[in-house]
Amino acid sequence: MGRNLQSSERLRPVDLARGHGLSTQAVRNYEEAGVLPPAGRAPNGYRTYTPLHAVALRAFLALVPGHGHRTATLIMRAVNEGAAGHALHLIDESHAQLLDDRRTLQAVESALRELESAPASEPGADTGASGGVFIGPLAGKLGIRPATLRKWEGAGLLSPDRDPLTGYRVYDGADVRDARLIHQLRRGGYLLEQIAPLIAQVRAAGGPEPLEAALGDWRARLSARGRSMLTGAAELDGYLRERG
Repeated sequence: MGRNLQSSERLRPVDLARGHGLSTQAVRNYEEAGVLPPAGRAPNGYRTYTPLHAVALRAFLALVPGHGHRTATLIMRAVNEGAAGHALHLIDESHAQLLDDRRTLQAVESALRELESAPASEPGADTGASGGVFIGPLAGKLGIRPATLRKWEGAGLLSPDRDPLTGYRVYDGADVRDARLIHQLRRGGYLLEQIAPLIAQVRAAGGPEPLEAALGDWRARLSARGRSMLTGAAELDGYLRERG
């Protein structure tokens, strides 16, 4: 079947471009990048394409939304070079990244639920003159060492004040909230540098509640990416079949 497509009617660059809202230069660029198999040449030296090239272009454009332009290019280049196994490996890596992103989202959602259900700290012997919580009691509540809290502070994730009477670190309500969130994400296996942007967003928003809309958008984008991967896989499978 692939031989029939390759030997049938000849298409000009403009014929490929028009059907996808592209410029003829974009089609030539895709060929040079290996997204399309090499074009034939007419007696006058102009490029000529076949319906197989159209199937390749359709597969590439379907792969881009789910895998990104760079990875989609590498997938198509591998297929056109006869390395279908490597192309499938690249696809597997994209799916693994999507799964990792889903797990990250779940960890963030779980951490926020922990914040919502956690009881507020009450003033007492564990608190400073300003009503905040000292480092030892806070570490005890979280089940970690005080040194861990100091490490998070050194990484810029926490910024406790100092008690005016003792000079000890004292954590206000926002600090306690952030420490709980950091703790949950660290338990999920996330690095401090991965946690930092989320903490900054929580602080800028004044709390975790405004993040709900952002999390909903994140969830929708991951779902759309997964659907796009399915569409891209179907188109790529069709191209592989046509190549024979």
